[in-house]
Amino acid sequence: MVAKPQVSALASPAHSLYGMNPTTPLRGLSVLRLSVLTDETTSPERQRGANEDAARALGIDLADREAVDLGVSASKTTPFERPELGSWLERPDDWDALVCWRFDRLVRSMADVFALAEWAKAHRKMIVFAEGPGGRLVLDFRNPLDPITHLLVMVFAFAAEMEAQAIRERVNGAQAAMRTMELRWRGARPPYGYMPKELESGGWTLVQDPKAVKVIERIMRDLFSGKTASAVSTDLNTEGVPSPRDHWSIRQGRKTGGKTGATKGKNVSREKFSWRPAMLSRLMRSHALLGWKTHDGNPVRDSNGAPVMSTTEPILTREEYDAIGALLDSRKTKQTPRKDSKALLLGIIFCTSCGGRVYADLQKGTYKCGYSSRGQQCERPVNVRIGWAENRVESKFLAAVGGLHVTEVKEIAGYDPAPEIAATLAEFEEHQKQEGRQRSSAAREAWQRRADGLDARLAELESREKVEPTREVVVTNRTYADVWATADVTARREMLTEAGARFMVNRLQPKKPEHRSRFTISETFHADAADFLNAAKEDAA
Repeated sequence: MVAKPQVSALASPAHSLYGMNPTTPLRGLSVLRLSVLTDETTSPERQRGANEDAARALGIDLADREAVDLGVSASKTTPFERPELGSWLERPDDWDALVCWRFDRLVRSMADVFALAEWAKAHRKMIVFAEGPGGRLVLDFRNPLDPITHLLVMVFAFAAEMEAQAIRERVNGAQAAMRTMELRWRGARPPYGYMPKELESGGWTLVQDPKAVKVIERIMRDLFSGKTASAVSTDLNTEGVPSPRDHWSIRQGRKTGGKTGATKGKNVSREKFSWRPAMLSRLMRSHALLGWKTHDGNPVRDSNGAPVMSTTEPILTREEYDAIGALLDSRKTKQTPRKDSKALLLGIIFCTSCGGRVYADLQKGTYKCGYSSRGQQCERPVNVRIGWAENRVESKFLAAVGGLHVTEVKEIAGYDPAPEIAATLAEFEEHQKQEGRQRSSAAREAWQRRADGLDARLAELESREKVEPTREVVVTNRTYADVWATADVTARREMLTEAGARFMVNRLQPKKPEHRSRFTISETFHADAADFLNAAKEDAA
């Protein structure tokens, strides 16, 4: 049997592979890492076996000390940022020597190598690489003055970084080619709502994920019913609906949660990720819902400027996508109704004298004119009991509309090419800024092909006709009185607001009680109810 060569950076015979007590072997830590869980050539079993062989040959005691980071890229995380290894590096007193299969299993950048080397020198540790181009490598940082160790570190760090750069270039090139292939998916986590499916001809495509699609449809229903993105997110979290990231982890048979954004060098993990309003809005605006491929947030286009499809099963039509986008846009600056107030008439009750809003003083149990908070004057500021005002409005509202059946409006989406024209034109204008910067003929030809493709797409979109949306009013079996009886304060206030209700209150004048209050609703809300109120005389005190 031919013995494996061994590259050693041991400082001197005095620095043997033993701890402070010459009869006590070094306590070893076995380090395993994989970027992709399905990587067979660098399987955890192979790495573990190589580490054990090297430790046995060097007399290092591994015991049960092991740091296993699977599905973790060395190019994207430093040793200190990895869940398992990072935890062990925070406990340097628990071990003496780190044993890793190969150099690239531990680090792939010179910066990471130097940071780890400085750490090992400060804590007087040994690092062993079980295999490599020159055989087994032993780096002994227990002697901080040893120049050979530092020289070897620099050489291997440079080689590891060059290899990582070559891998990145190959991967980026392959992914760029895959992006332009119709209906082909390159791998990794797909957009929420889809899941990979293997093609008979080889490769993968995307199809709808039934569970996720149901959640997306539910989100759309809730948003169109009037709920905010914040309210929908809260409902989803309360009901335990997995977030997009957790949904994919569950599909892969992995634990939910994981590492989240934090200060570099710190490990912050969560058991699960929550739905958040901003994330939910981004999801509903994603071109992936149309089945389009995207890169850096922009659609991937073919030579004719048309979006490259990633699936034959898009979740939304263009009309539905534009409708939900328009709805979210309309709420950007719209002030949402307060839900933390127990005052039924907030935004409904006004002072007749100055025309300003009247606010509830819950401690005193009154509604009073808010002229002072507005920096104004009011000749006869109103101040009335909460119970009297709310009972008055409730009786008048139900008398007018209580017996009427509630109607629901169904929006039938139209089609407007304008949003896509605007987005495509923005792409075209950004592309035009690069004109004349190409130094090679090939680059100029590629630039022109993309310009021609975007121009062709704009022409095709401009040829499409706009279809106006329509509304269908459906009468339900429930009356307004039925809904009011089961609604809470917030829901009742929303009913009054939607009806355009307005309650004008005067300060009580002696001998003129009939001018105390007046209740109206919008004529556009319900003509019959408006006629009823208009025909009624002014309320008596």
